[in-house]
Amino acid sequence: MNTVQSEAGKANHAVVSMDQWLAERRALLVHEKELTHLRDRIARERRALPWVRVEKDYVFDTLEGPRRLAELFDGRSQLLVQHFMLAPGWEQGCPSCSYMADHTDGMTVHLAQRDVTFVAVSRAPLAEIERFRQRMGWKFRWVSSFGTDFNYDFRVSFTPEEVATGKIDYNFGGWPFASEEWPGISAFCKDDTGQVFRTYSTYGRGVEVMMGTYNMLDLMPQGRGERDVDNKMEWVRHHDRYEPSPAKAASAEAACCHHGNA
Repeated sequence: MNTVQSEAGKANHAVVSMDQWLAERRALLVHEKELTHLRDRIARERRALPWVRVEKDYVFDTLEGPRRLAELFDGRSQLLVQHFMLAPGWEQGCPSCSYMADHTDGMTVHLAQRDVTFVAVSRAPLAEIERFRQRMGWKFRWVSSFGTDFNYDFRVSFTPEEVATGKIDYNFGGWPFASEEWPGISAFCKDDTGQVFRTYSTYGRGVEVMMGTYNMLDLMPQGRGERDVDNKMEWVRHHDRYEPSPAKAASAEAACCHHGNA
């Protein structure tokens, strides 16, 4: 067995014969199948959770005017909500929530085919939401819960008094990182009588379900490039704030030099 210093791997890495690679790849496949089966089991348990009726009459500010929660379903029976961190007065949305949202426009048509409507909800006024949405070029529906209890009831926004305690009721328990806004995803169902039920919510790392890029990076030699929890997502920026990637930078330089020698 040899080792190679790889720019991609950033470390000495084993180089083996194809036979040994296949043997180790098959061993890994056993664990991958275990994870797949566990994920399937958890999905069944998630669908089997009891529901809770949404009793409060939440009214959101939308581009079409005021709309109740039941009206956000847009004629479908299921509603998926991204609790997007954008508080009143913020210049821009949370980079991590924006990273989540970057994956959304491509999937909404597929969700609709499975009777699911997607909508993002933030506490900022609609005009502030629209200013940022247009900057980012997103097409998905994004509404404002400004002036309602929605964000507070779903434990993604917290009052100054709650934050001052140093521990908030986020992610179904005492959360030691107290701040006013946190991300989340919630699922709802509407029955034939128009009653709305909350069926599921996830917070913390549970929101990674929307981050398809992470799944692709997990296949790559460098992975996510995050050393530990403290460095989690430190590389993520709004997509219009990234520096040129090394490949693009090199290509641009080559093109410039070629033009200069022409």
